[in-house]
Amino acid sequence: MSEIPRGAIRFNTDSNKPELWDGSQWAEFQLSTPNLGRSVDTQPGARGIAYGGNNGSSLTVIDYINIASAGNSVDFGSTVGGATRTAGQACASRTRGIYGGGQVPGTPTSGEMEFITIASTGSATDWGANLSEGRDFLTALSNQTRGLWAGGRKTSPGTGATTIDYVTIASSGQTANDFGDLTAAQIFYPMGLASPTRGIIGGGNSSPSDTGIDLITIATTGSTQDFGTLSNNRGGAGLSNATRGIFAGGYTPGLSSAISYITIASTGDTTNFGDLTRTVRSHAPASSPTRGVFMGGKEPGSTLNIDYILIQTEGDAVDFGDLIGTARGNIGGCSNAHGGL
Repeated sequence: MSEIPRGAIRFNTDSNKPELWDGSQWAEFQLSTPNLGRSVDTQPGARGIAYGGNNGSSLTVIDYINIASAGNSVDFGSTVGGATRTAGQACASRTRGIYGGGQVPGTPTSGEMEFITIASTGSATDWGANLSEGRDFLTALSNQTRGLWAGGRKTSPGTGATTIDYVTIASSGQTANDFGDLTAAQIFYPMGLASPTRGIIGGGNSSPSDTGIDLITIATTGSTQDFGTLSNNRGGAGLSNATRGIFAGGYTPGLSSAISYITIASTGDTTNFGDLTRTVRSHAPASSPTRGVFMGGKEPGSTLNIDYILIQTEGDAVDFGDLIGTARGNIGGCSNAHGGL
């Protein structure tokens, strides 16, 4: 096979995106351009959403960043009815973000769901139905059509769930359907990410922590298959572009700054990527085809810090800016430009 010339361009029929050969790997083109600042924006660029969280008490805030730039977050609006939300998780299509599970007033392990239109700003809207099973500290992932929630804590004090359930993102009012089961119960912060076809769930933090990585095909249903093993962090946050998955922070077993990666189309163990600027857990992930962003979290105290990486390179994270308002952890995170889209 002849050597690929540096600078060659191809169209990837799996991700439906053009790619550039940089001499060692195919890197995706960034197709979105920032265009923020209006209350309704039909082409908002790559937005990352930080949803709810807590700092001693639970919060109602939703804010957003422009992933292509750097700087502090901007106020998006508030949760449904101004009710506090924490320890749930979010996923998104190009247009809609959905937050599910967590802790809401009067319900320590909730199945409630609500959604936002990412191109707009304002208060969230009630989904009109719940997850199949109430739980907090879970993970979420999606492609353009399906949103999935996996693992989490079922009761308080609780046990880990093996549950995976899903909705059609465009169809509010739909109770989440059973998808299948994880290979092991995940109680705190399992790490979810996706390509357009595959969903990946890295192990959460428990005692002992699970180091397995599970694989699903998003368009089907059924229990997970083994993908590989986490090498140096679990119970952190996961994000991706269409080809590479990133796990960051969490525990090793102490609080960790480690970043590791996988190639989503293959199977195997994680490889070292670099380090965050801080040791952190319960932070919110968001990504574009080129950048991964990690917002807030607990270091162990709650923080406003936002880090970012270039997904197709390897190296340490760089400071992006800060969340507005109160420092917080246990945040839901999603974007309209992640690897599943």
